[in-house]
Amino acid sequence: MTSSPAVRPFRIDVPDSALADLRDRLHRTRWPEAECVDDWSQGIPLSYTAELAAYWADQYDWRSRESALNRFDHFTTEIDDLDIHFIHQRSPHEDALPLLLTHGWPGSIVEFHKVIEPLTNPTAFGGRAQDAFHVVCPSLPGYGFSGRPTRTGWNVDRIAVAWETLMQRLGYRRYGAQGGDWGAAVTTQIGRNQGGCIGIHLNMPIARPPKDHSGDFTAEEQAALAAAAEHRRWGTGYSTQQSTRPQTLGYGLTDSPVGQLAWIVEKFWAWTDCAGHPENVLTRDELLDNVMVYWLTATATSSARLYWESFRSFGTGDRVEIPTGIAEFPKEILRAPRSWCEESYRIAHWTTMPRGGHFAAFEQPDLFVEDVRKFFATLR
Repeated sequence: MTSSPAVRPFRIDVPDSALADLRDRLHRTRWPEAECVDDWSQGIPLSYTAELAAYWADQYDWRSRESALNRFDHFTTEIDDLDIHFIHQRSPHEDALPLLLTHGWPGSIVEFHKVIEPLTNPTAFGGRAQDAFHVVCPSLPGYGFSGRPTRTGWNVDRIAVAWETLMQRLGYRRYGAQGGDWGAAVTTQIGRNQGGCIGIHLNMPIARPPKDHSGDFTAEEQAALAAAAEHRRWGTGYSTQQSTRPQTLGYGLTDSPVGQLAWIVEKFWAWTDCAGHPENVLTRDELLDNVMVYWLTATATSSARLYWESFRSFGTGDRVEIPTGIAEFPKEILRAPRSWCEESYRIAHWTTMPRGGHFAAFEQPDLFVEDVRKFFATLR
């Protein structure tokens, strides 16, 4: 349990000097010229980036945001010679089911700040006591407040094993797991490994057209193929760089807060269901909270290395044979039709969502919580 000597309490406590350095760097930004188009097709626009950076430097209040994140119970523990940071929020309902939530890139534990309390204490949010969870929300290795690997090998498979170790160390012999993005890859592997995991829930299932497919694709499958082709054409520059030369990329992002901001916020424009602007779905402070987790911990490079470790094997592996719940959000970057997912997962629950994108818990917390509750109610 969290009283074990192997599990140490942790508190986010950024020194004033780091905040002063950030403001100084933001004020001394050397700006490029503006883009040559009237939209985001060449990247995040100069005018919005400058506006966001000015707000970050002179109005954004990290101390209040830090305090809000510290309302959760944070811990660290060493697994396989690496410090792993995690939130462990226990429910007031003793029969709660342990639930492991895993984020991806360019996300962080910040993604889950709106769903942890409804999941752990449903009766305070109009839910039923029997739907309660003990939530465990770790930072991926090399991300946020977790340690940065100094040797290769921290790939998806290794993280899945580490997460099983974490849950067992906390005394959870039986638990559920949920994830999107890299979190979906890790959660899928946890499902393959089984261990103490009784079921997985995904908001980005990883599946491809069946190799032995014959005949015409359905309209839904054709739409998925067209969206994947568009994403490969216009949306994969970041993953190519991070999966091949993360170290080279990291120098600029670690040295320039505006560079780090632009690298991340552009993805929130592209991957959220935001009608053209990320602040239509997330607040300016929420966007900056997530950027701060990368900036303050200097994890631009170490987080990108997960692509170098695992990108080429993304989506490969045996079928998951434990029950799987899938929430399909309309603006997800990789939308796999159910017919493809059946090849990869034992699907016990499928919900087609009315709205939302890649960062499901962040964008649509109510829909996310409702679906997670509904799926795991069948496995308790």
